[in-house]
Amino acid sequence: MVNDWDHHVLPYSPTSPSGSVYDDVASTTLKRKREDGGHARRPHLIQVPTPPSSTDSFADVEDSLADENLFVSVSTTFYPGAQTHSLPPDVTFITQDNVFFYVHSSILLSASTNRFRSLIPTTLSNAKEHGPIVNVSEESPIFNIILHTLYDMSCTHYNPTFQVLQTAIDLFPTYGLDIQAYISPQMPLFSHMLSYAPLFPIELYALASHYNLFDLAVSTSSHLLSYQLSNLSDDLVDKIGPRYLKRLFFLHIGRADALKRILLPPPPPHPPTAKCDFDQQKRLTRAWALASAYLAWEARPDLSVGSVESALSPLADHVDCDLCKRSLKERVKNLVVQWSVVKRTI
Repeated sequence: MVNDWDHHVLPYSPTSPSGSVYDDVASTTLKRKREDGGHARRPHLIQVPTPPSSTDSFADVEDSLADENLFVSVSTTFYPGAQTHSLPPDVTFITQDNVFFYVHSSILLSASTNRFRSLIPTTLSNAKEHGPIVNVSEESPIFNIILHTLYDMSCTHYNPTFQVLQTAIDLFPTYGLDIQAYISPQMPLFSHMLSYAPLFPIELYALASHYNLFDLAVSTSSHLLSYQLSNLSDDLVDKIGPRYLKRLFFLHIGRADALKRILLPPPPPHPPTAKCDFDQQKRLTRAWALASAYLAWEARPDLSVGSVESALSPLADHVDCDLCKRSLKERVKNLVVQWSVVKRTI
């Protein structure tokens, strides 16, 4: 389903100069967005009944629609007159749901190792009607992500679902695109994908692992501290692969071991006084051992600092010695600092 605002719906006008009607409507749509506070009203959509073949020119499409009052859907980013490149577009793509994308072959060819799935003709026409028209089998939300990536543009404002984003990325090799080159920390798509980490952490981690996107996998792994590894399905395990699966398990096991290690030492004793000798101080040591054993038994990788403090700080309520209370407070403070610096990513 096409996002409500990812394409213009343009009326066909056989009497208008070729291309001018699209520029006019694009300007009108943008103006309407400003007048409506940034949101255009949803236009009525009538799709082109039969997509033209890749050998048709734009003039042929006009001739085929000349006797009909039809509307065509055009991308709001890749339309004639869009300032996406210094040169006018020379290739027009029509998606499966009949949305037109006007793009530049030079950008696509420089990024692809297979002439963009062999869809770019070896010879391009110099016609004014934005070059040849080529059909693609993908729907517009998916194809939109691919094109935005090649133009180094973010498509977050279209709010594609995670499933659509994942489908688009899985198609990168089909179009001859290097996934690791376009999903690196400095690229817009990296930030877009990472925004889904709180909602789809294991799915995003599996996707990053599958394509060896190390930086993305590392950033996503911090959202998996509360994930139950026993819930991993066979499909997810296969997709993640042994290398990244091992790192995820070691992250969970390592944090649990680190928590047990830093919990073990009790508050240090103070020199005996008239009111608190070594035997009395053993009461605090035993209380610490019981409370820390409870935390160690839980030993969750996502255990919060607040949970540690709430489990250990109340021990002071059962201690009368001010020196013991001070020792306990310093021990809890030191433990919290140690736990907060334990590695949270693979």
